[in-house]
Amino acid sequence: QVQLVESGGGLVQAGDSATLSCVASGARFSVYVMGWFRQAPGKEREFIAGITWTYGTTHYSEAMKGRVSISRDKTTNTMYLQMNGLKPADTAVYSCAAGPRVFLQRGAASEYEYWGQGTQVTVSS
Repeated sequence: QVQLVESGGGLVQAGDSATLSCVASGARFSVYVMGWFRQAPGKEREFIAGITWTYGTTHYSEAMKGRVSISRDKTTNTMYLQMNGLKPADTAVYSCAAGPRVFLQRGAASEYEYWGQGTQVTVSS
């Protein structure tokens, strides 16, 4: 049973940086792609970034590229999302996701089989 547990959300000020973590367990993730998504109230889920577990190949959405950095630590089965220059528009529930049959560059939520419970990030102005 794959489990993904996010942490690191909370209330931050505009312009601040924040790092989210996602601890994965329950599978051998060597063939998995891991990703970060977010969903703001009244909006559709949005792809932020993805990474291949074995090689660390990354892909970013155009909207977030340059402000976020995705990484993973294979020794602790943890994936990270570092976010810089946060804006009130970044307020959302951020979720990590994983799957063995994900095409990284598509950023398609439907391809990710496993999801964490999400962590709220609120950016105040």
